[in-house]
Amino acid sequence: MSATTVTARLDAETNAKLAQLAKATVRSKSFLVAEAIRTFVQEHAWQIEAIEQGIREADAGDFATDAEARAVFAKWGVDSEQ
Repeated sequence: MSATTVTARLDAETNAKLAQLAKATVRSKSFLVAEAIRTFVQEHAWQIEAIEQGIREADAGDFATDAEARAVFAKWGVDSEQ
């Protein structure tokens, strides 16, 4: 896998804590930052996919019926007629 370089600015306190973590885990700061970004991207990528899926469904005209929407409101105890 090829790698690319990204530059980030950290405040002094975060940088110091990162250095301590790197030393304690015998890992480089670069490794820890890359791992943190990988984790963040994986944890948030589902949102982009859900939005894109919703757009595809809307483009196809796939919307909830009024009855389906009222049923969801009723499930959560919301009066949909207000």
